[in-house]
Parts: sequence; structure tokens; C-alpha cells
Amino acid sequence: MSKVTLVSPKEKNNFRSTLSLGILFAFGLCIIMFVLHISIGAKPLSYLTVINSIIHFDIRNFDHVIILKVRLPRAIIALTVGASLSVAGAIMQGVTRNPLASPSILGLLTGASFAIVISYGMFGVFTPYYTPWIAALGALLTAILVLTVASLAPGGASPLNLTLSGAAISAFLGAIITIFNLLDSDNFDDLREWLTGSLAGNSLEVFYIIVPWIIIAMVAAIILSRKITILGMGDDVAKGLGVKTTGLKIQLLIIVVMLTASSVALAGPMGFIGLVIPHIARIVVGSDYRWIIPYSALFGAAYLVGVDILARVIIAPQEISTGIITALFGGPLFIYLIKTRAR
Repeated sequence: MSKVTLVSPKEKNNFRSTLSLGILFAFGLCIIMFVLHISIGAKPLSYLTVINSIIHFDIRNFDHVIILKVRLPRAIIALTVGASLSVAGAIMQGVTRNPLASPSILGLLTGASFAIVISYGMFGVFTPYYTPWIAALGALLTAILVLTVASLAPGGASPLNLTLSGAAISAFLGAIITIFNLLDSDNFDDLREWLTGSLAGNSLEVFYIIVPWIIIAMVAAIILSRKITILGMGDDVAKGLGVKTTGLKIQLLIIVVMLTASSVALAGPMGFIGLVIPHIARIVVGSDYRWIIPYSALFGAAYLVGVDILARVIIAPQEISTGIITALFGGPLFIYLIKTRAR
């Protein structure tokens, strides 16, 4: 017989207060990482210079111009992409009840990238105005394909079948991307670094076009967070509590596609962020998605900013693509999670 633990209202309030303070701590961590990110580079800048450039910008000051035109956009995009992919991964894990689910593992990142590569290779389309829509279409079609293939396998769309289907489709689409690259390597120079997941050279022009998508998706995720928690208990329980599971899953799929497509359009495919960060958030806050969503967003933002700092300094003055570092960190954790589930 399972043991039932009763929690008093006072203990619940204390726990909520602790989590609220944790939100403030995570937000403060994001600010610290943000300032560090802008300060560190080919030319180190003092924290005072960074703060002054934001509060009292002087166009005659070369350091201020570097911060505004190069470092600030990169830091903002790192925060945004990290938060978006982390929330997308958290939602996918909650909906599928699969701790291995993430935009990278289930193939959504590759699907979005594949659509952009095809549109560029065949039609020469790689502009900030069309890229988000193309990425969204690729991610959505890939999600549908993964669900279909997993459903046809013995046992249906189980966590294992979803993971295997996502890995297989991701590998197939990745192979086609490589073929396009080899057949027309000269024209793919613009995409080569982007395909590894890079924050270098990004401007806020693309960000301004995409950020409304991200804001809408984040707000929707927070609004639906309680229902995600209920859905995690199982479809039968959720239906018994009045949740329309089919409609909810469609809404959440749209949110995941919006966040994934926006991230790919901004920085290319960044693997494993949506896998790693939700696990950390769940360790801190438990299984309540009213807390998992904001914690994942803040932890993910701080994480990607920190990873991008490493990418810039680890072989300075050259830099490594940020997506390579996220893969180096995420790959071993993925193996660990598979080993843990096998026990």
C-alpha cells in the first residue's frame, strides 16, 4: 500500500514562498549572466561600461557602439532562445509523459532546419520575414510525421516509440541536409555556421519580427500550465477532471512549434537545451507546471548565455558554435537518462 503524506496549509504556503524567492534568484542569475556575456569578448569591458552603455548610450564612444550593435543583440537572442527551447521541452515532456522528449530528440529542430534548407536551396529564401513561417511548417510536419510513425509501431505512441521515431526521422532529414550541402557547397556557406547552432552575427532585426510569436507562446504556456500538470497524470484522469485532452494537446503542439520555429529562425538548431533544463527545473520545483514553466524559462535563458560565453572564450580569439557546446553537455546527459530509464 502506498504511503500518503499530508501537507498542512502552512507548509504549502512556505513551499510556495520558497519557490517565489527562487524565481527572483533565477531572474537575478539571468541578469548577472547577461552582464557577464556583454562584458566578455575580444576586448574585455568593465561592468560599469556595460551598464553606462545601456543607460546613457553615447554614439561617440566606440565601446558603447560595440555593445549596442554586436554584444547586446547576441545576449538578448541567447536569453530568448534558451528560454524558448527549455519551455518547449518542458511542455513536450509533460504532454508525452516522456522524460526524454525535447525538440531535438523528437526531431522538431531538424524538421524546422530541413524546411529552411530546402527553401533556401530550391528557392533562395532565407530572410527574416519568411524564415519563421518556413521553420514552423517544417517543425509541425515533422511532429505529425513522428506521431504517425510512432502510432503505427507495436505499443502505439509510447515514450520509447516516440523517441525512436524522432531519432530516425531526425537522422533521415539530417542526411538530406548534408546532401544539399555537398551538392551546392558554395551557396550553402551562409547556412553552414547557422546549421551548427550559432549566435554570432545576429541582429535584432530578426528578433523584432519573431519576438511576438515567443511572447504569445510563453503567455499561452503559463495559462495552460495547470492543465499540463493534470495531463501528466494520464488522459483518463485528466478527462475525469474535465480537461478536453485532444484540444489541449493540439494547443500545446502549436505552442511547441511556435517556440521551436522561433528559436531555429533566430539561432539555428540548438540541441539538448529542451532536454536538460526541464529536468533541472523539475528537480527544484517538483511536478507542478505552474512552476516548471517559469523556472525552465529562466534556467534555460541563463544556461544558454553561459554556454555562449564558453563558446566565445574556450579557444579565444576564435570561437566555437554555441550549438556544439550544448551538444557536448547534452549528449552525456541523454545517455545517462536512457541508462536510468533502463533500470
